[in-house]
Amino acid sequence: MTPLQSTFHVWKALFLREVLSRLFGGRASWFWLLAEPVFHVSYVTVLFSVVRVRHVGGIHTALWVACGMLTYFMFNRVATQSSNALSANQALFTYRQVKPVDTVLVRSFVEAFLMVFVIATMLLLLYLFGVQPLPQDPLAVVEALFGMWMLGLGYGLFASTLSKLLPEAGRVLGFVMMPMYLISGVIFPLSMVPPPYRQWLMYNPVAHGVEAVRLGFAPYYHAVPELSIPYLYFWALGLLFCGLVLHRRYAQRLVTR
Repeated sequence: MTPLQSTFHVWKALFLREVLSRLFGGRASWFWLLAEPVFHVSYVTVLFSVVRVRHVGGIHTALWVACGMLTYFMFNRVATQSSNALSANQALFTYRQVKPVDTVLVRSFVEAFLMVFVIATMLLLLYLFGVQPLPQDPLAVVEALFGMWMLGLGYGLFASTLSKLLPEAGRVLGFVMMPMYLISGVIFPLSMVPPPYRQWLMYNPVAHGVEAVRLGFAPYYHAVPELSIPYLYFWALGLLFCGLVLHRRYAQRLVTR
């Protein structure tokens, strides 16, 4: 068996293991996987409806909220799950075929697979409630979501290594992630923030992904002028590179710690 074939078999086994764990690892795990984004979208949509805001940035409130939430979850779930991959699969490192980086990569693939299902379900629910959910520029939406997935994977590779080697660094990264939900424009339009504060918020690459997905669904959406997909990919590729370098450099220590 060639090294490539061995790696493929490891990834396949890990993928099936992770999917079964995520969907059936606890009571109604599959339900909560979908219920979390549905609750968030419903809660914020109702909140906007109470204050009689039917459109945000030129698009329907429910679609605006759903785009922001689902894009954020694409990043957050991949980042969170992949950064915990080493501790969750420590026992598997007794098999020499399983490398630490394999567990992180496969977890990111699993989360992307599950998020595609969640996004499709949410768009179907929006359609049933009378909202036009089809993107006007599907390629732009895919480009932004793929960038968010890469950003989450890069964060997971980077954070999983630091959390193993320096537990204190893992806590610092956790604090950095806490306000991401608010400062990424998920539940309020960044266009309302006046300069120069808006420029400061746009240093956050997640905000660029959120705005790009909304613009892909509705080209007439009033996106912030600072929106830049290359900036999102710059961060994603940078974190991927740093994370892979760390996994390569400290592969032996990650297995033994």
